[in-house]
Amino acid sequence: MALREPLPVNPLPFHLVTLTQATWGEALACARGLGQDALPELRLDLFSQVDPGSLVEALGSRCLVTCRRRSEGGRWPDEDEAGRMAHLLRAVPAGPAWVDLEWDLAVPPELQAVRPRVGLLRSVHVASGVFDLDQRLRALPDGEAFKWVGWAGRLADSGRLRPILASARARGIALSAFLMGPKGLVSRAMQAAWGGAFTYAAPDDGPAAAPGQLPLATLRAWRCAHLRREDGLCGVIGDPVLHSRGPAFHNPRFQQASSHLVYLPLVCGEAEEAVEALAALDVLGLSITAPLKLALPQALGLEGPLNTLWRRTPGDAWQGANTDAEALGQSLSHLAPGPVLLLGGGGVGRTSREVLEAAGRSVLQVSRRMPSSPEVVAAFAPVGLVQATSLGMSPEDPVPFPDLLEAALPTARWAVEWIYKEDTAFGAWARHAGLELVSGAALFDAQAEAQSRRFIQGCGGAT
Repeated sequence: MALREPLPVNPLPFHLVTLTQATWGEALACARGLGQDALPELRLDLFSQVDPGSLVEALGSRCLVTCRRRSEGGRWPDEDEAGRMAHLLRAVPAGPAWVDLEWDLAVPPELQAVRPRVGLLRSVHVASGVFDLDQRLRALPDGEAFKWVGWAGRLADSGRLRPILASARARGIALSAFLMGPKGLVSRAMQAAWGGAFTYAAPDDGPAAAPGQLPLATLRAWRCAHLRREDGLCGVIGDPVLHSRGPAFHNPRFQQASSHLVYLPLVCGEAEEAVEALAALDVLGLSITAPLKLALPQALGLEGPLNTLWRRTPGDAWQGANTDAEALGQSLSHLAPGPVLLLGGGGVGRTSREVLEAAGRSVLQVSRRMPSSPEVVAAFAPVGLVQATSLGMSPEDPVPFPDLLEAALPTARWAVEWIYKEDTAFGAWARHAGLELVSGAALFDAQAEAQSRRFIQGCGGAT
């Protein structure tokens, strides 16, 4: 294929926002408030009972018109292709800014007649396991912009897009190529850094149109449209991590420090898969959470548990720290001395025990594998209680080991909760009991602040 002249400007705003609201009135209000960096995607299949031309006119023609089949995540029946195309073309006389037409379809005369006043975006959604982007770019159909969408089965899959997107940008091709699913989220957020011309976003007041689609406010907060090729990737890795407060904590600090880093959730629960992804995505900084705090450092040849890794460049050796331990140590210095009842036997429990013993405190550790009795706990007379189990991650989770906690209550003066949800059953129990409580949120802030310092000082990225 002949080399194209580089495009002087991006022919589309970077953010394309799919209008997914329950009513057209809500969708219209959202579209009118988007701003110039975002273009509404009008999905005619979501508002199929309304005349397409009137929808386009209500938007002042500033929209991308799409009518998506069910097999591609839409609502239009696959067996009614003629009806779908007729419905799409009814929007054309109203003069939308862009029309989305599937990659392999011929351009209808009605659409060809209004070009180039109406831009043509060619799109394709491939099946899981298919990666034919290279081949498709060697034989581009007629169009001004192009979208290729696959599916991420592994976290490293997104790395395959990077050289292709960079090549497309160098050739002047306005391309967006990303992977759906939670493990493909990184490809949506890093689109500009990797060479993509635009990405899709969910409205802030409506549901995502596809798995892994991020809200517009999130993409803006992470400054995804302004990321460059040399900017470094950091993130929180584990499963689950989509709920993590990490991106909201670290990204503003990165921006305030003018460090060229971005921090994203990286969904992965297997150490082998995580090691593969670190190389494929050139990750520079990591917050490690369950279930990888022990397994991932070991897979990298480091001694854990560690919750923080960083390196200057992708080829450098990893450095590690346990900022969880640092945060707990700081908290202990302000709490009454004495023996501690530690609940939980996993990585957080191990970290907690090491910190407590280093501070000279005697520890009674209990878990499902290391049971105890109320009589033993009462005789131990703990002054402090540390909740290091996973109970509290879900709102319906109960208080862990309630009989042991009741036995500890006569001597207990303080409690530590590792789960950083707004509230947990253990946190509520401790407050009701009148104990001094170190919340999971307080521990998170302390350990995350220590992580941010290491990322900003120790990770690469342009300066």
